Amino acid sequence: MIVIHAHIKVVPDKREVFLDHVQDLIKGSEAEEGNISCHLYEDTVNRYAFVMVEEWVDAEALEFHNNTDYFKIFGLKAPYLLADPVKLNRFEVSKKL
Repeated sequence: MIVIHAHIKVVPDKREVFLDHVQDLIKGSEAEEGNISCHLYEDTVNRYAFVMVEEWVDAEALEFHNNTDYFKIFGLKAPYLLADPVKLNRFEVSKKL
């Protein structure tokens, strides 16, 4: 399993636009066969900071996701919505014995 933590900082006056646009990304991700889960969490101190936590069955599922239209469209919108580049943490999780 692949786990992604995407740390996102939003331009303050674009917060609501970001929250609207990110819903298409979340809904599309959750509909993918290789997606286990996709959740967006808001920082409790900084209302312009978020973490998206994604779980994928394998690297192929993540690669498929990265090539979907809705992922690419969100990537085109991101420079206008985000205050900083997204910081990604990727984890490989082995199956429990």
